Amino acid sequence: MLIGKTAIITGGASGMGKAVGSRLALDGARVCLLDTNQEKLNQTKAELEEQNGIVRTTVCDVSKPEQVERAILETVEAWGRIDIVFANAGIVGVRSPIETMEVDNWDKVININLRGAFLTVKYAIPFMKEQGGSVIITSSVSGNRVFSQAGFTAYSTSKAALVGFMKMAALELSTYNIRVNAICPGGVETEFGKSIERSPDLENIQIPINFPKGDKPLEKKSAKPGQVADLVYFLASDLSSHISGTEIYIDGTESLLKG
Repeated sequence: MLIGKTAIITGGASGMGKAVGSRLALDGARVCLLDTNQEKLNQTKAELEEQNGIVRTTVCDVSKPEQVERAILETVEAWGRIDIVFANAGIVGVRSPIETMEVDNWDKVININLRGAFLTVKYAIPFMKEQGGSVIITSSVSGNRVFSQAGFTAYSTSKAALVGFMKMAALELSTYNIRVNAICPGGVETEFGKSIERSPDLENIQIPINFPKGDKPLEKKSAKPGQVADLVYFLASDLSSHISGTEIYIDGTESLLKG
């Protein structure tokens, strides 16, 4: 049970962040959701409160250190502690060939995905040291097992770097009984894909590999956000008390086929 514990969730207004917020709140955690979308934050807060969840929301751009620090300080002021961090916020950006990719697009993806996770963990550490806790970072099969997605260079690079950051943090923070792990989802049924833009010259990238038909070997479908939430709950709880420094794939073997 997570009664009395406090969780920070970035990208918490929808998709996996929302599902994790619901799952942790259902088990008694106080949940602070960070996101840039005020309207969706309000909707999610109302839904979780209908389920008797204890919820705070903060509009926050995770690439901005002052905003992340403020959100965490306000959470501690309200609830006194932080036990769980789900560093989940991320974007794909504009899919394009490396040669024609806009530098600003590269910077935006790296800043939100990688810098954002770093900032969230950095500012949470002082409030997790005393009692310990669990940090879960959303990486991806992209950049770790799958490299055949045309135009995903910035996204995949950020997700690969997050695994390296996770392992460094796991060892450094083990002294304080803070566990750090990463989840690596494959396809998940969220609205995330609708935000992905494609540059006109994306078709110029040729991947010289022919793959078998069908891309979802297990169950023949993408994961549900709730299935990801169950994994995050496991990593947030004492059930995983001896697991740290580990990336866990949740993709129904999809990435083994595509890798």
